[in-house]
Amino acid sequence: MTTAGTRTRRPGERGPTEISEQGEPVEGGEITIGLEAETNSWLPGEGLFAEPGTNVAFAIYDPLMKRTADGELKPYLAESMEPNEELTVWTLTLRPDVQFHDGTPLNAEALKSNFDEYLTAPTSNVAASLAAVTSLDVVDDLTVRYNLAAPDAAFPDVLTSASGMPFSPTAAAAAGPDAGANPVGTGPFRFVSWQRDSALVVERNENYWQEGLPHLDKITFRPIPDEDTRLSSLQSGDIDALQTLRQSTVGRAREFDGVDNYEYLGNSSTVSLINTTRPPFDDVRVRQALAHAIDQPALIDVLGGTGLTPEATQYFSPDSPFYSEEAAEAFPTYDVERAQELYDEYINDPQRSDGQPVGTDLSFTFNCPPDPSLNELSQLYQSFWSSLGMEVSLNTVEQAAHIQNAIAKDYDVQCFRAGSQADPGFTLSRAFTPGALNFTGYTSPEIDEQLQVLRTTTDLEARKDAVEAISMEVSENVPNLFTGHNLTDIAVREVVKNVDGWTFPDGTPGDGVPSGSAMWGHAWLAD
Repeated sequence: MTTAGTRTRRPGERGPTEISEQGEPVEGGEITIGLEAETNSWLPGEGLFAEPGTNVAFAIYDPLMKRTADGELKPYLAESMEPNEELTVWTLTLRPDVQFHDGTPLNAEALKSNFDEYLTAPTSNVAASLAAVTSLDVVDDLTVRYNLAAPDAAFPDVLTSASGMPFSPTAAAAAGPDAGANPVGTGPFRFVSWQRDSALVVERNENYWQEGLPHLDKITFRPIPDEDTRLSSLQSGDIDALQTLRQSTVGRAREFDGVDNYEYLGNSSTVSLINTTRPPFDDVRVRQALAHAIDQPALIDVLGGTGLTPEATQYFSPDSPFYSEEAAEAFPTYDVERAQELYDEYINDPQRSDGQPVGTDLSFTFNCPPDPSLNELSQLYQSFWSSLGMEVSLNTVEQAAHIQNAIAKDYDVQCFRAGSQADPGFTLSRAFTPGALNFTGYTSPEIDEQLQVLRTTTDLEARKDAVEAISMEVSENVPNLFTGHNLTDIAVREVVKNVDGWTFPDGTPGDGVPSGSAMWGHAWLAD
């Protein structure tokens, strides 16, 4: 538990100032948190828990696994997680005497029901991440066994997100199609109400399994998509905290008096997805032309990241053990002349993949959510690519629809985010294995081969080599464009304490606020 004193920033974070004195934990009180977007459903497997939704999910649910401050995976709601020697069977044991909010027990049968009836259903958005699991078997009342079709060293990472957030199967069955609007987990807060696009309210779980938690009585989560409105709401005291992934917002929040900024610069980066399943983007020359035509520092600047965030060339930041200097050097640099050569070569190719007559300029749409900095970003992309002769239309898409478009691959090119603090096998498998979360649709035998290495060994050097080979493939074939690493922030009024000071039940420090997602059960409101 965090006590008096200033907080030392953890690896992965950047910020110009220290966080204010934290003091001793205080019980009671309520806060309002402004989020950048609404979430479509709160049932794991049905709701898409992006960064805003994860803040809510961690209040209602407990993840079976989480990461420590050192980046290691460790059981959180689970008591233990052990593999067999071949990494094909993972045995998970739950903590005893944990109850869902409806009073039913968290046990092995509940996990099996979650898995069989919801998480692996054809409509589940986490089914792809669980596709390697052939079955989940009940061993005893508190123990289950995940049987995998093949070795997977990264499998525990799956259980840090929605796939590993147990919910009451009794409550879900009773609610039927309304289960996503009536979430029942084991988390520090119970669900009270949800007015879509307005507010979701949770209150203290008096029967929480972790003694002394939560500290707060009530939290109201409010989706406030407009960055200016969310910032002004914090400054005026209308909300007590905000979550943002926008560099310009981070920079402005730093200027506020009486505000603490819990910043995190991990492996997340701003990108543009390229739909490689559609002509002309199925041709590497077009993708390389797009990449060589962009000036990344200029793009970072319009996002407000100048001086805050470094350029990106891969899914891992320079601080990561999986960062590759070779891949960084191989990623296309700003070279308008080379971009023009590649573009001209494609449009003048009689065998061009889009079937258009020789010399016909490319015409496509660039999608991005409605935000002033993203509007500028879109316009800058448009100017870079238009200078080559491309006809680029800009399309504004609301955040929820934007995410769904990526899942359905219903786009040409669109702004997005990529990367995470997860195991590289997990991150790269989602990005390049066929399925809903392979947003670009890009696959290759080389990546498949290296993903197999990541699945079958825990040897760090072998895994680094495999990641570097995948990063090289990405640099050379450009399924997406990088636009700088992404500094995230949870900005709070100074009375809100311990936002990133959460610990595991045994006292091990957690990984803070990766991607602007907090474990709100550990926060308190100062007197």
